[in-house]
Amino acid sequence: MSVIFSTMSRLFFVLLLGAAVFMLFRGHNEPGGGFIGGLFAALAFALLALSDSVAKARKALIVHPVGLIGAGLVLAFVSGLPGLISDRSFLTHWWFELGSTHLGTATAFDIGVFMVVIGGVLSLVFRFYEGVEQ
Repeated sequence: MSVIFSTMSRLFFVLLLGAAVFMLFRGHNEPGGGFIGGLFAALAFALLALSDSVAKARKALIVHPVGLIGAGLVLAFVSGLPGLISDRSFLTHWWFELGSTHLGTATAFDIGVFMVVIGGVLSLVFRFYEGVEQ
């Protein structure tokens, strides 16, 4: 790969991760959320894998993509339990105010979706890139 592409991909990696976190936390009251944020984050790691190597992208991710899928599914499931505990339907969300920010179980659900999307997309992308590198 070219030096320019490799250098710029590191900048875009940081920018895409920032945009992913913004989309994740914007989405609990407005359009956006875990799915689109997860796609942004997965794109950041896919760009890193393309510019450097899959091994470097896996090292930057810290956890295995399949582990992210499992943890995200558990978090999304657990975020629906307070509704059942309060004698309402599953995924009836509870809200808390932290200053001017409204947080709740919907935010936890979005974070779970975020993790599942990152894990799912990167599992596929890393597998494809590993096949190309060989």
